[in-house]
Amino acid sequence: MRFLSGAQPVYDLTYNDVFMAPSRSDVGSRLDVDLSTSDGTGCTIPLVVANMTAIAGRRMAETVARRGGLTVIPQDIPAGVVTEVIGWVKQRHLVHDTAITLGPYETVGDAIHLLPKRAHGALVIVDAERRPLGLVTESDLQGVDRFSQLRDVMSTELLTVPSTATPREAFDLLIKGRRKVAPVVDHEGRLAGILTRQGALRATLYRPSLDEKGRLRVAAAIGINGDYVGRASELLEAGVDVLVVDTAHGHQERMLNALRAVRALDPQVPVVAGNVVTAEGVRDLVDAGADIIKVGVGPGAMCTTRMMTGVGRPQFSAVLECAGAARELGRHVWADGGVRHPRDVALALAAGAANVMIGSWLAGTYESPGDLYADPDGRRYKENFGMASARAVSARTADDSAFDRARKAVFEEGISTAKMYLDPARPGVEDVIDEIVAGVRSACTYAGANTLDELHERALVGVQSAAGYTEGMPLPTSW
Repeated sequence: MRFLSGAQPVYDLTYNDVFMAPSRSDVGSRLDVDLSTSDGTGCTIPLVVANMTAIAGRRMAETVARRGGLTVIPQDIPAGVVTEVIGWVKQRHLVHDTAITLGPYETVGDAIHLLPKRAHGALVIVDAERRPLGLVTESDLQGVDRFSQLRDVMSTELLTVPSTATPREAFDLLIKGRRKVAPVVDHEGRLAGILTRQGALRATLYRPSLDEKGRLRVAAAIGINGDYVGRASELLEAGVDVLVVDTAHGHQERMLNALRAVRALDPQVPVVAGNVVTAEGVRDLVDAGADIIKVGVGPGAMCTTRMMTGVGRPQFSAVLECAGAARELGRHVWADGGVRHPRDVALALAAGAANVMIGSWLAGTYESPGDLYADPDGRRYKENFGMASARAVSARTADDSAFDRARKAVFEEGISTAKMYLDPARPGVEDVIDEIVAGVRSACTYAGANTLDELHERALVGVQSAAGYTEGMPLPTSW
């Protein structure tokens, strides 16, 4: 990457402060761009879901890995639950989504509670042998008594897709049958999954993130307190694909000691550590055993660290410096936080990040773990909170005494509750991924880059004023 002015500015920059200028390009199509990362994580798109309790769960992990990204299961979740999630994700199909199922005698109230758990918006009614009997969608439940049985409201005019069908064949079946969604069945007619037109189409545009056994990948985090060695061992035994040693202030002795202890386990998977914002921090974490460094202090939407402490660094400059230091050591960085638009992801990659971590942007999607609410205007939202907030600290210290919990709760850095509204046009995480990937692919064509490494090599970046940033925003109405 080089600056348009020829010299790097003497002050630090956020993503809003910079832009990419187009360069001469021979990339014929966005689809010709390879977005695979080179950091050893196996990602085929450079997106990692942040290890936040309100965002990263099993549904998110399954869906994102199917499209080529990676989800980090948070450290606050009990180890036994995390190992169960790892095993569950490993058993998911590479094309078909996992169906939500109920029996014919269960109620509309049960269905209303479960439908928001998947973006496809359909629930399959099955018999005792898991053969599909009907489909229920949200429109089927409107104006219906909550105690009504599903057999009385389900649609029984079923189109099913054979589990052996290719994504193109499945898409054609759905088009011909004038269906947007259909159950997938095996050769005995038992439910194997569910597939939408868009899901079939996406399966031809994305490559899943797979381990050496051809299963979906998933990562998990550990902290630097308590029995982190025992937890790391348990996660590695469960088959975790990436291990993240995580704390807000990554450049400290406890992190270095934890890293050395984890590295002593000889993990055969990439070890990620952070967070830091300086080249010195990168070098120390690499020396302690990290393969990948998480970069970012304070840029997250739920984080109050900079306003509370004055500590942090503008994210574009932090990524640029840390990526350069990591590259000299044969390592990589993840840009963690501060992305609010596809342009920000593209700029983080141009600065040298191998992957970009996204948190709050994905909180308002169907796949995040939280319950779905509606405000007085009927707008749907989910709750999000920072991982250093009082709410997160309370969950993390549940085993402490009441006195110790109260002491720790006094000092918080992070928002304990925030409404993250679902975008009606992009309510699912796959919709957000489509938007981001489209932007990054286009950025690569403008830079003349066929790969992410070429994007970093060829990117021509300029510095702009606040007015320059505003000029680039689209106008929803005329002026």
